[in-house]
Amino acid sequence: MAGRGGRGEWHAPQTNKPAAPTGRDTTTRTVVASNRRARFDYAIEDVFEAGLVLTGTEVKSLRQGRASLVDGFAEVERGEAWLEAVHIPEYTEGTWTNHEPRRRRKLLLHAAEIDKLAQAAGQSGYTLVPLQLYFRGGRAKVEIGVAKGKKTFDKRQALRNATDEREAQRAMRTRTRVGE
Repeated sequence: MAGRGGRGEWHAPQTNKPAAPTGRDTTTRTVVASNRRARFDYAIEDVFEAGLVLTGTEVKSLRQGRASLVDGFAEVERGEAWLEAVHIPEYTEGTWTNHEPRRRRKLLLHAAEIDKLAQAAGQSGYTLVPLQLYFRGGRAKVEIGVAKGKKTFDKRQALRNATDEREAQRAMRTRTRVGE
């Protein structure tokens, strides 16, 4: 009978010390680039977080805050997810080892997530759009949205709703200031 379990199994000794830090803060996001246009042009129905396979100069360029997601999209091909047309400029201090700015980059996802993305992208009118590029715990991540294109009148309606909401918030703020 070892430990305190009574049935022969071993238990780690209890201490009052907190767990040792892992060295990576996985709670904070350092946003490098965001695709604000995507939320205007598309109705985002689902969001996935994916890792990226990058070269060293790409990571250094991202750490300088240089990237553009404007023309980017994702696709699933032969069971693998790829990020296309995302512009990560060459690293300014790089030499002949610099990367190609608009190269195709592999996305790191679980197989079940890739299947969901492939199924969603296969539906008529749906596409996979990068929404944000950021660092979490020292790793570069991209937020991929399953999106359906909006019609022009939908975009106008969304603008009207946003304007009305802003005006209502402004009216509430002035009302609370006057009442003080």
